[in-house]
Amino acid sequence: MLHGRQTEQSIIGELLEGRSGALVVRGEAGIGKSALLEYAAAKARAQVLRATGVESESDLPFAALHMLLRPVLDHVEALPPQQAEALRGALGLGGATRGDRFLVGLATLSLLVELSVAGPVVCLVDDAQWLDGESADALLFAVRRLHAEPVAVLFGARESDGTFPARGLRELRLGELDAEAAHRLLAEQAVDLPPAVRDQLVAEARGNPLALVELPRMLTAEQRRGDLVPLSFSLGTAVPVTDRVLTGFRDRIAALPAATRSCLLVAALDDRAELGVLARAVSLLGASLIDFAGAERAGLVRVGSGGVAFRHPLVRSAVLLACDIAARMAAHRALAETVDDDRRAWHLAAVTLQPDEEVAGKLECLALRARQRGGQAAVSAAYARAADLSADPAEAARRWTAAAQAAAEAGLWERARELVDRARRLAEEATPAVAVLAVLAQVRAKLEIEAGRPLEGVRLLHEGAEVVGDMTAKLSLLSLAGFYTWASATHPDQVALARRTEELCPDGDGLATVVRTFNHAFRLILEGDAVTTLTYPMPDLSDDIPFEVRFILAYQASVRADLDGMLDDAAWLVEGCRAEGRLGRMPQAMTIFSIAQLISGHHRSARATVAAGLALSSDVGQPQWSSYLMGVHAWLSAVAGAEEECTAMAEQAIREADHRRWMPGAYWAAYARLMLDLGAGRYEAVLERIEQAATGPTRHAFLWRYAWPDYVEAAARVGTPQRATEPLRRYAEWAEATGQARPLAILHRLHALVAPDTAAAGLYEQALALHAEGEQPFDEARTRLVYGEWLRRHKRRAEARTQLQAAMDAFDRLGAALWSARAAAELRATGLSLPDSGRAGDPLAVLTPQELQVVRLAVTGASNREIGAQLFLSPRTVASHLYKAFPKLGVSSRAELARLPGLT
Repeated sequence: MLHGRQTEQSIIGELLEGRSGALVVRGEAGIGKSALLEYAAAKARAQVLRATGVESESDLPFAALHMLLRPVLDHVEALPPQQAEALRGALGLGGATRGDRFLVGLATLSLLVELSVAGPVVCLVDDAQWLDGESADALLFAVRRLHAEPVAVLFGARESDGTFPARGLRELRLGELDAEAAHRLLAEQAVDLPPAVRDQLVAEARGNPLALVELPRMLTAEQRRGDLVPLSFSLGTAVPVTDRVLTGFRDRIAALPAATRSCLLVAALDDRAELGVLARAVSLLGASLIDFAGAERAGLVRVGSGGVAFRHPLVRSAVLLACDIAARMAAHRALAETVDDDRRAWHLAAVTLQPDEEVAGKLECLALRARQRGGQAAVSAAYARAADLSADPAEAARRWTAAAQAAAEAGLWERARELVDRARRLAEEATPAVAVLAVLAQVRAKLEIEAGRPLEGVRLLHEGAEVVGDMTAKLSLLSLAGFYTWASATHPDQVALARRTEELCPDGDGLATVVRTFNHAFRLILEGDAVTTLTYPMPDLSDDIPFEVRFILAYQASVRADLDGMLDDAAWLVEGCRAEGRLGRMPQAMTIFSIAQLISGHHRSARATVAAGLALSSDVGQPQWSSYLMGVHAWLSAVAGAEEECTAMAEQAIREADHRRWMPGAYWAAYARLMLDLGAGRYEAVLERIEQAATGPTRHAFLWRYAWPDYVEAAARVGTPQRATEPLRRYAEWAEATGQARPLAILHRLHALVAPDTAAAGLYEQALALHAEGEQPFDEARTRLVYGEWLRRHKRRAEARTQLQAAMDAFDRLGAALWSARAAAELRATGLSLPDSGRAGDPLAVLTPQELQVVRLAVTGASNREIGAQLFLSPRTVASHLYKAFPKLGVSSRAELARLPGLT
């Protein structure tokens, strides 16, 4: 029976009754987290899976996940092949996997959902603060995507200290028991104690249930009778009550026979505590499993067929405190003789006090195995300990560098900085290989960029590029250097750094030409060249091209107004990341894909991509791409007329961009505010914003050329077309240089806006003809809107209605509410009766971004499982989205979706 936890039990009961979702139960040691998880296990009418974080296994990748899923691993074959391969590889059940820890998270989600088909599933994860990083990432990734599935997950964790952040999950914080509940619990545990002793114990325990259970066991016989003998702990002491409980456990352990202490020590040091392993290990210490009996009688452990379970994590800690270093080293040696290769390396490392290349080599092999399984945190830990044990300073520098690189990949930024410092100190003393120096420079650059110092990162990328010999690695470093120089907020050193990047670009054909050319373009843009349209032969995308280069190739297609190429390349990046399971790269790929969709006029698809990208970038801890996506989201919200949403997203993007000196997020936020003003007819504000941008911190964003037409239109609207002369000249030079139909169509529209009436109609018609050559629904609708307005003013009402109706329909399909309203107002001005209720609008407008993504894939014939694999959702969540979308669209089956416009 749990005393004083009725509210907490009710909350857990609601979660179990709802059968879906996650809850983190937080509190200090002994406050009752485990008891509440036991309550959940007893109350759940479901399959219960359990795991407990163990401090000694926190460096073993996916150890806790393996413990949780071990009873149901026979269901892995039901998963999509890529996910099954990733999960098997992560758990050490198969070969190497190319997937990262987030793909393993998706596989975990799919497995839990697969299990839930047969009935509800409850996962209980205790001591989550000691989960290995890979297990924590995978589980959190999965539970954040639980939607309608009958899967409930409860975590028990110590008060938040950053070891188990669980961002976005609901939390239940346990406080102290009140005096009444504490007295009831104590009476249940120590019914023979006099009232005065109970009162003092209640005061000493400070509402901690474990203390109320354990402190009475620490009393002497005289104290239990209430004699005037001081208690073994003092009232009002500053020592935390859990420390006193820990001391009590330690004293009880110290009183046990030596063989029993040896058994406890082996169990405490072996994270799995399997009986077979324990039996072999303790036999090497002259003990047997029978010697656990004394610890069982003392209430410290419970031994069963599944192994040894400690009564509380503090007991495990107390065992280590009660045994001296000689006993601990003997236990490690015994375990090294009996466990698997990964654990053997760690046990050997624990007893190796001097440099030892053999043990260091075993740890490096462990790191390589961990990398194959997608466990970067474990890779870092193994390489770091191997570096500690390296006799050769150059080898130590290489291993510290590898440890730092893995820590950065895992998002362990502070740890990565510590490791980089160790590597740098050794690199100054020794002479590590050039490749090591290049990697070290790249890791240092990544840390500088993450810390909001992108140009410092660029300088380090230059250092790496100067020393590295491998051409592919050099081009990758220089690609990043060019991009981050451009992406930094305005700084006096940018142009000099861009020139240096260009100087470092090697001569040669193929990929070298591409990198050299787009770095030249970055330099020209930073120098103020507003019409840069440099071209280069596009490499074959089937070639082995570094991701960084592919990303910039897709990005710079917008400079050339090659929107079809940009869409294709960005989609290829997203699909490539998905196919390889590189979810850590996905936010970057989804950012460029959403921008390609946006500037191509596919606003609804862009909103769906942005929504998915924001969720993923939050999960994988990539704030710079979150900032970018927030800015793009703000632009889309502006066009949709969602002013509050636009403003909130723009402010978030700017805050994050300013913090990180990251220009793109701030640029999109500024562009979003401009579009909000343009849609609302605030033309003077549009002019002011673009004029400010010309000298502001985002002035080198090359996408401003896409806003020049807005300036020209605003100037014409306020009756000062002369202000548009220079922007129109620049836009004309750029549009003509691209040779692309889309910007040329807009150019003709701009000329029409400022042309005399005798020429305007012809220019509008030429614009529409060019729009027909290159699809861009939003820009074409804008052309039809201004043309329709011109026709109406010139009394050509029938023609005006044709253009305005087409514009309004297009704006409706795009979800561009303000623009649609303007077209509708112009239609009414032609004399057409157009009540709001009579407009059919776009049937897809009623869908959420995720529902739209699901429906778009469903119409292709993809199954729920296939859709879920693409969108990082469970099949049941996909089914739920379809269930909600069908009545909104007025259909009852997948087959009927094909008749809806805009889906096929």
